[in-house]
Amino acid sequence: MSAHTILVVEDSATERDYLADIFTTNGYRVITAENGEIALRKTRDERPDLVVLDVVMPGLSGFHVTRALSRNPETRDIPVLILTGKSSETDRIWGMRQGARDYVVKPVAPLELLARIARLLPETASAPTPADAS
Repeated sequence: MSAHTILVVEDSATERDYLADIFTTNGYRVITAENGEIALRKTRDERPDLVVLDVVMPGLSGFHVTRALSRNPETRDIPVLILTGKSSETDRIWGMRQGARDYVVKPVAPLELLARIARLLPETASAPTPADAS
């Protein structure tokens, strides 16, 4: 079985690389996008198993991307995990209403993030065993 693919959508190159490193170290295949427009295209073209995205980005916000993915019959089954610095309860509720399956506030411990991701992914591919992600 092949590893799950995660699309990391983050406008900060440092944060994008950090997340990609955590995920690849733990057995996931990672693709990245630096904005919402690219994320929508890559989701359609590459069909990741999960999308992890920030909210505050130039162009389309993470909320817009989540809504677009969850409303599209071709992508609505792909779980979205919003990973953001926006910590208000109002933002969390809004993100979930747009179709996100989980909402995580930064900073988050790598093992906590990996556990949340594992809960969202289907069991069809081999689930990696978390490496020491601290």
